[in-house]
Amino acid sequence: MNISFYVLSESKAQDFLGFICQLTQTALNKSTQSVLILVEDEALLSALDEALWAQEATSFIPHQRLLATDSADTSVTHQVLAPVLLASYLPADFKGIVINTASHPINRFIAATNNAQPTRVLELIKPDTNSVDEGRHKYKTYQQAGYQLTHFKV
Repeated sequence: MNISFYVLSESKAQDFLGFICQLTQTALNKSTQSVLILVEDEALLSALDEALWAQEATSFIPHQRLLATDSADTSVTHQVLAPVLLASYLPADFKGIVINTASHPINRFIAATNNAQPTRVLELIKPDTNSVDEGRHKYKTYQQAGYQLTHFKV
């Protein structure tokens, strides 16, 4: 699995929703795979849901919000109606790109029984101390697991 860290500048962090929308559109343009935006914070999940719907007509990002009441064991193929998914969990059988805004590495969301196998993970690191510390922990976790790591300053 390829893991890319996006270390955000202060200006990008201030427009966090806009950056996620831009990164999502780029991922869709460069791949035929589904994109899952993993979000633990309910307020951020709702704001992102609105931001994706509010994109300009030329850059609208069709998406579907998977509810927390849905089971992580339910196969994603039975639920998917859009190329972009928003969720607080990793659905079963998901095989695509994950944009991880959660504070934990993606490994924590992969249950041994759900067969989820993301092909690529995009980690977002804000310039605040807490996010940087979480990013370092994620980096070490992925490095120990033997994943291919890259990072970009944006």
